[in-house]
Amino acid sequence: MSNLLTRVAVALVAIPVALGLVWYGGLPLALLVMLAAVLGTRELFGLAEATGVRPLRGLGMTLAALAPFTTWLLAGERPMFDFGFFPLFLFVQWPLAGALIPVLVLAAVLVRRAPAERPLSVAAVTLLGPLYCGVLPSALLVIRYAAGPERSWAATWLVFFPLAVTWLCDSFAMWGGKMIGGPKLFPSVSPGKTRSGAMAGVLGGVVTALLFVPIALAPVGRGFSLGLAAAMGLVIAVVAQVGDLAESLFKREAGVKDSSALIPGHGGVLDRLDSLYFVLPVTAFLYRAFGVL
Repeated sequence: MSNLLTRVAVALVAIPVALGLVWYGGLPLALLVMLAAVLGTRELFGLAEATGVRPLRGLGMTLAALAPFTTWLLAGERPMFDFGFFPLFLFVQWPLAGALIPVLVLAAVLVRRAPAERPLSVAAVTLLGPLYCGVLPSALLVIRYAAGPERSWAATWLVFFPLAVTWLCDSFAMWGGKMIGGPKLFPSVSPGKTRSGAMAGVLGGVVTALLFVPIALAPVGRGFSLGLAAAMGLVIAVVAQVGDLAESLFKREAGVKDSSALIPGHGGVLDRLDSLYFVLPVTAFLYRAFGVL
């Protein structure tokens, strides 16, 4: 009970803060995503170190921070300063600049790790950290700035649509699994999850989507059909559970229950954002595919 109360207390503080920052937009929101990217990458590297792999922490966390910052520069309102020709060229030519990142990481591994120090695994994890914890959640910024300018409730609710579906999916999955029980969903990865809980989570996600559109999106002129809402809720709920299982797989290999103890009652950043890492880019794709953005 005390752990549940702690989780609720943290949520009561964190959700309004996140809501305000998403509404405000700008550099404060970009900094929040950057902080989450760095902390998530740090935790992922910690899991790797528990298995004997020593990623290049400084380089990986720097690249993780650059992912949302660059996304803000490309998708958001242009900051009030000039970068000069060369940096601006890199931002405009971001696919080519991004292709240089593996070159940088591999060169750093060559210098920093000997053959006996598992350089292949070091390179793989050092690259995975920024991609998993930096690039994927940067889709939040893509949605936010494609949906509207700074201080926009319409853009805010479009960002919170996948968040709400994911959170309620998680809650319904937990309640359904405890109440119904039954066969395990993926016992080798997450022994506590059941198939009944997964189905309850999908149902909760669809119901949340069907309620969110008329209550939050329609009043700000961003509503869409309930059929599309149900379909998106279904996809998001399934993807959210896949994202959760992917992080659980990493933790099982490392032999830990939580990625860290950073957030009281919730574990670490990876534990809180694992589903959203998958959900945010998928939602951005769905928004584009169905003309929501």
